[in-house]
Amino acid sequence: MSDKFLTNSKEGQQIGPSEQRGAPLLTVRQGSASVPIYSGVVNGKIRYTIAFYHNGRRVRRMFTKLEDAKREAKIAAANIQKGFQESNDLRPAERDSFLAAVSILKNLSVPLVSAVEEYAECRKRLGDIPLLSAIEEFVRRMNGVTLGVTVPDAVKEFLQAKEQDGMSDRYLLQLQSTLGLFAKAFPGPIMHIRSDQIDRWLRENDLAPVTRNNRLTVIRVFLNYAKQSGYLPKSEVSEADSVRKVKTGDTETEIFQPEQLEKLLMAAPTRLIPILALGGFSGLRASELARLDWSAVNLERRMIELRAGQAKTASRRIVPISDNLAAWLQLVEREGAVIPDPDYFRQATALARKLSVPWPRNVLRHSFISYRLALIQDVNQVALEAGNSPAIIFKHYRELVTEEASRVWFGIFPPAGWTPPQIRWNRFHRKLELGSSPDIDKKNRA
Repeated sequence: MSDKFLTNSKEGQQIGPSEQRGAPLLTVRQGSASVPIYSGVVNGKIRYTIAFYHNGRRVRRMFTKLEDAKREAKIAAANIQKGFQESNDLRPAERDSFLAAVSILKNLSVPLVSAVEEYAECRKRLGDIPLLSAIEEFVRRMNGVTLGVTVPDAVKEFLQAKEQDGMSDRYLLQLQSTLGLFAKAFPGPIMHIRSDQIDRWLRENDLAPVTRNNRLTVIRVFLNYAKQSGYLPKSEVSEADSVRKVKTGDTETEIFQPEQLEKLLMAAPTRLIPILALGGFSGLRASELARLDWSAVNLERRMIELRAGQAKTASRRIVPISDNLAAWLQLVEREGAVIPDPDYFRQATALARKLSVPWPRNVLRHSFISYRLALIQDVNQVALEAGNSPAIIFKHYRELVTEEASRVWFGIFPPAGWTPPQIRWNRFHRKLELGSSPDIDKKNRA
């Protein structure tokens, strides 16, 4: 095709996919008639589309090759020009308006038909709102905002930032689990997420109220990070903040019976004893265990010192070590992190499943508080040891067990001469398997 028929939107540059919405890749002209050619990616391949009006109807045709699109555009432009010549009934004032409109659009390389079509669609969507006012508001809201950032990309950046901030492995696992599912459900731009979509996603998963609220909290933290990073407007609340948490209600406090914990301890490999013993006989939270170092566990003074940065309540706490807890801890090597691998928590619950022992949420901590309160009959003292308020202790844990049962609980000792069994953990299948070699437990960092 002769170059006199073509007008590139970016002269001197290599032709590629159109970069600006509404701007054609190039325009084929014949007299006063013009046919734009657009480019775009369809199913991973570049396609070329021509658009024009014929007999009052908009026509769009797509081509795989640019030369084919040029050739068809030339034919269409010639036919349009012919129609102008045969039935040009524009009055002088109308012609002046037409020429003025074409002149205004000249520097934008946008055909008049495309400009009018886009303007009409904007007016239709905005209703009585002036188009210029809507644009000014959009520019104000989007000032400093980077458009087009996808949820998966923002999640990846967020997780890297949290890891650099020194967040605990357990907290990072929670973030990865929740946000991995969130990114899979919302793979598009983060700006497109709406509160009703988040609410519907949480409801569709049929989650327990506590789990649902925990996931919503994680999403709120993530979207607020996106605001600070310039991926969402900073002057507005995030879409997750508009989603209400559900009421959890007063749930029944579920605990282990002494024989259940004893069954778990007797079947546990060395690496899992700290989780079961410290959780059941000192009431430490899983998050506190994940941050605890053996240097804070003093068997001689029979105390565990939780520093402010380790305790959930951000205040220093002293937890006593009972005689039976000391006996269980004597069986393990006490150097470095108490829980060197966050996967040990999964192994503990897998052990319970293998033994058909139910594992309700926070069951070890609930059990300790219940039996400790029954033993010493002092709500304030138990509240100090557990890092909780006396009101909560009184409301949820009072009179759940008898004093006799509490003595049985704190009377669970390892048998004389007993050594923990060796059990292998299959990470791929998340199953515990009985081992036969003394080296198996060492490989699992007992």
